[in-house]
Amino acid sequence: MTSKPVSQLCLPPDGTLWDALQVIDKGACGICLLVGPDQRLLGTVTDGDIRRALLKGVTLQDRIEPHAPKTFTSAHVRTPRAEVLDLMQARQIHQVPIVDDEGRLKGLHLLHEIIGSAPRPNWAVIMAGGKGTRLGELTRNTPKPMLKVAGRPILERLVLHLVGSGIRRIFISTNYLAGQIEEHFGDGTRFGCRIEYLREQPEEPLGTGGSLALLPEAPTDPVFVCNGDLVTQVDIAGLLEFHREGGQLATIGVRGYTHEIPFGCLEVSDGRVLSLVEKPALSQLINAGIYVLEPALVARVPRRHFPITELFEQALSQGDPVGAFEIADEWIDVGQREQLKQARGGAQ
Repeated sequence: MTSKPVSQLCLPPDGTLWDALQVIDKGACGICLLVGPDQRLLGTVTDGDIRRALLKGVTLQDRIEPHAPKTFTSAHVRTPRAEVLDLMQARQIHQVPIVDDEGRLKGLHLLHEIIGSAPRPNWAVIMAGGKGTRLGELTRNTPKPMLKVAGRPILERLVLHLVGSGIRRIFISTNYLAGQIEEHFGDGTRFGCRIEYLREQPEEPLGTGGSLALLPEAPTDPVFVCNGDLVTQVDIAGLLEFHREGGQLATIGVRGYTHEIPFGCLEVSDGRVLSLVEKPALSQLINAGIYVLEPALVARVPRRHFPITELFEQALSQGDPVGAFEIADEWIDVGQREQLKQARGGAQ
């Protein structure tokens, strides 16, 4: 959303063309938002709309509402930024107002802020080398991270989310059908970042952590690491800040998971029933496949098949601080058909 208070961009519907022009000029976002007393968004006005009205002979003292377009583009508060970016590119617009279920104005997406937020010094590594065998024929000719959700490859959604969060240097760990990934992303220029590849040897997969040893140089700032099959809007800025403030050597993104046992469960002692609970629900925090690692921890990764969880086990055994950041935002691990179906909104 725009870093400016959205109220600076608003005008009541009885405002004049001059008023709208003033809002556009002072707001410096190229748009004026017509908002009713109940905060419902009634329309949008650009300098082009004002220019067209003036060419028709309207004066700057006339009301703006009759000259605002009858239809306008907006996005719901829960619409992911990747989908908003699609909308902007498809309609060649640079501003999209954000509304809630009742049509009340909640913010404004700006194209330059979605793809041009302040750069961060942190690197990102996306693990995208797995075969995705649990998805069967779906990954026979397509790497799992390149499967599409809402018309966009999962991996592309991750890259755009990283760029939108200010990360400009991204490494993608590749192995299975690596050529498809490299052909799609290239050097990252068209995605607003620099993309490099950590190429595993097909006969020597490095697991969920080993490819970190392929980084061409040592990082100087904490590194964001994630699996390449995640559909997520994780708060990257919040995660990095949590890691920094906590002074951890590593931070693991975690997610609440509840499993209902489909039977009545008993607590028994010496052959006697102490209690009975019908279909209890068990709740745990699970590893979400999202991490922040200090450079000193990255340096410990060996160049061999290496599960990243082993890195955390080693750190804990040595008394190193490891934090847990609970992910409250959208998160789906597309590892099986059911999860892929969920990510696609029920479609196969």
